Amino acid sequence: MGFVIREQLVAPSPTDLTAFLLRHTRTRDCLVQVAGLAEVTYQGRAASTADVGSYLVLLKRDGSLQIHAPKGVKPMNWQPRTDEITARVEDGQCVLLASRRSRVEQVRVVFLEAQLAQALELSEEAGFVLSGSEAQMQDALARHPDLIEPGLRVLNRELLVESGGIDLYAQDAVSQLARYVASVQRMVGSVVVRGILAAPSITTPARAQLEGRGFEFREVQALPAVVSASTQPGLFEA
Repeated sequence: MGFVIREQLVAPSPTDLTAFLLRHTRTRDCLVQVAGLAEVTYQGRAASTADVGSYLVLLKRDGSLQIHAPKGVKPMNWQPRTDEITARVEDGQCVLLASRRSRVEQVRVVFLEAQLAQALELSEEAGFVLSGSEAQMQDALARHPDLIEPGLRVLNRELLVESGGIDLYAQDAVSQLARYVASVQRMVGSVVVRGILAAPSITTPARAQLEGRGFEFREVQALPAVVSASTQPGLFEA
């Protein structure tokens, strides 16, 4: 795997840059990138104009166009699988036009001062394997809800509600304790029922909710050894 620089121009003139773009976008067998001062205009579902600034313009082999600003992960503007890419000299500047027909859109890039233009041959396409998909994550969290919060118990998966589907419908230990205390309180009447949550740890929000309901928390890190008492000797015991 690797790449080869098919052609590189440093600070090309508008005429040279136009010829470069026409030469390499016509074949669509390489990655083309141009960096420099430019102005970007979009016409389609809406209209937009990017102020003059430093941009990196990428043209991929499938005809897709991406325009990146100096900051940010996502491109500032893009065109997926354009139907036509062309370039020409207008008013002494190189102008790149990328358009689509199925949904009429056009991106117009005016290169005011190009600093670098490259045509790169990517020798081999790498495979792509997605690890940790949404379904896998949902399954893992359903089996180990304590990863979200200690004491959490999953009640249902893919629960349908009015606004859509809930991936995991769960109940925390505090809510469960509150339900148990309320049930016992109804049974015993006027007798005061205390709710105590015993666990190795508790999150700060859960503790606040616990204390807000008047319940208590007891930290239990290790259980004492339990010796079973037998009322009758075993068959082989003296």
